[in-house]
Amino acid sequence: NRFKMSEITLLNGERFKKDTLIDLLREDEFYYGYMAKAALSSSSIKMLATSPKRYKFVTDYGSPESQPLRDGWLFHTAILEPDVFNDQIFVDVQSKNTKKYKEALAEHGKVFTQKEKRDAERLADAFLRNEQALRLLDNSEFEVPACGMIGGYPFRGKADVLGKNKIVDLKTTTDIKGFPYSARKYGYDIQVYIYCELFNVPYTEFKFGVMDKGTLDIAIYDVSEDFYNEGKRKTHEAIEVFETFFVHGADLDNYCLTGIL
Repeated sequence: NRFKMSEITLLNGERFKKDTLIDLLREDEFYYGYMAKAALSSSSIKMLATSPKRYKFVTDYGSPESQPLRDGWLFHTAILEPDVFNDQIFVDVQSKNTKKYKEALAEHGKVFTQKEKRDAERLADAFLRNEQALRLLDNSEFEVPACGMIGGYPFRGKADVLGKNKIVDLKTTTDIKGFPYSARKYGYDIQVYIYCELFNVPYTEFKFGVMDKGTLDIAIYDVSEDFYNEGKRKTHEAIEVFETFFVHGADLDNYCLTGIL
């Protein structure tokens, strides 16, 4: 019935009305904390597609925050959530190994260096000066969460930029002309498929806004049907891996890749 269709059953068996769950997903602590284990996502599907052992380890223990992730997060917030950016703690140190940085980290839990701040502001300033890049943000909401069922399992996602029949995802890179290769290597096709499903937006309305961290060049990439279909294939193959090892309980120690060179 309609009520059941509006419900989502999470991986842990808990059931939520979809509207209630979306409201909860607006809180970062719930989205990145509780839901990291209670639902699948583009990042977890990428891990499952690469290594189910890595997926299990990260799900159980978390993963260390890499510098590219820190840089990317600051870039996003500088453009999409300037209030959040300005609320961060920035420490004027030359290294994260200094006593001053470690003390600030212990006190606040999450801190950044002044250099990280300057780098993010430099990228955001270049992005916001570009008229084509600015048009990507027109008539849109930012950091919009969604949830839904794909292949019979709960998924979560958060759109950087969501407009009427439009999704834009912001990326940074060190090689903007090589982005089409990187997009496949890092599973951005998986993200396209999942987000199109969750937000009910056609792949023809999905765009990547890409900033080169070195040159400050900007590129806007559309998505092809082949790219979308490759993401769909990878996602459903990864769901099968999830079912095999984490639903049906196959022995992960016996997981083994095979192939011909």
